[in-house]
Amino acid sequence: MGELTVSQARENLAELIDSTQRSGEPVVLTRHGRPVAVVLDHAHFEQLVAAADEASDRKALAQARADGDTVPWEQVKADLGLL
Repeated sequence: MGELTVSQARENLAELIDSTQRSGEPVVLTRHGRPVAVVLDHAHFEQLVAAADEASDRKALAQARADGDTVPWEQVKADLGLL
């Protein structure tokens, strides 16, 4: 993973985008030596969003199970008139 200052990124934005798309490697942007943003390929971004959504869904499912907020499958089918 590369690293650039925000000023360097601003001066070479088109090149930064092209490089990120070609390599698929994210680039960390820093300001005063601290990371402030990341530039990454859009496909990689979509993968990260999908993974975060899936993790959130799993967490919600685990919490619902722990809370006892579940409905038996047979009851769902009966409620929907599928039996």
